[in-house]
Amino acid sequence: MTKYIALLRGINVGGKNIVKMADLKAAFERHGFQNVTTYINSGNVLFDSALEEAAVRSSCESMITEVFGFTIPICVIRADDLIDLLAHAPDWWGRGTDSRHDAFFVIPPMTAEQIVARIGQIREEYESLGYYGRAVFWSAPMATFSRTRVSKISRDKAIYEAITVRNANTARKLAELALNF
Repeated sequence: MTKYIALLRGINVGGKNIVKMADLKAAFERHGFQNVTTYINSGNVLFDSALEEAAVRSSCESMITEVFGFTIPICVIRADDLIDLLAHAPDWWGRGTDSRHDAFFVIPPMTAEQIVARIGQIREEYESLGYYGRAVFWSAPMATFSRTRVSKISRDKAIYEAITVRNANTARKLAELALNF
C-alpha cells in the first residue's frame, strides 16, 4: 500500500462545489481507499491505495463526478513525495507573517517547469518564485501582492487549470500528517 494525498481543486470556494468533508471521506472509503482522513474544508484527503498514482488520480476524478456531480482537477501525490518537495522548498518560502506563501501543486500532464515558463519573469522587487519537482513555491508581501506577476495567473487558463494552491501552513501540516499517517 502507498500513502497518497489528494488535493482537490476548487471545492468549497466561493460557495461553489460544496462538499462536506464527512461525505468526501465516505466517498473515498466506498471507492476502496483505506485509512482515509481529511484535513480542513478545502479538499485535502490522505489515504492508502495499492493503485499506481495515475490510476488513483483517474479513480478520484471519476468518483467526484459520479458522487458529487461536478468535474474538478485533482492533484494526487505520494505522501513521501510531498515530504520531499517541502524539504526542498526555498529558504525564503513560508517566512514572514506579513507575506503570502503559496505552493502551487502541478497537476499532470503539466510540469512545474512549464508553469514557471508561462508565469514568465517575476517582479523580484515584489515576489519570490522557485520550484522543485511538482511544486512551484511563491511568496510576496501582502502590501504589494497586487503588483506581482503571479497574482495574475488566474487569467491564464492553462496555468489556472493545471494547479491547485495550498498555503505554506496547510502544505506543512499535510506533510506532518503524512509523516504520522
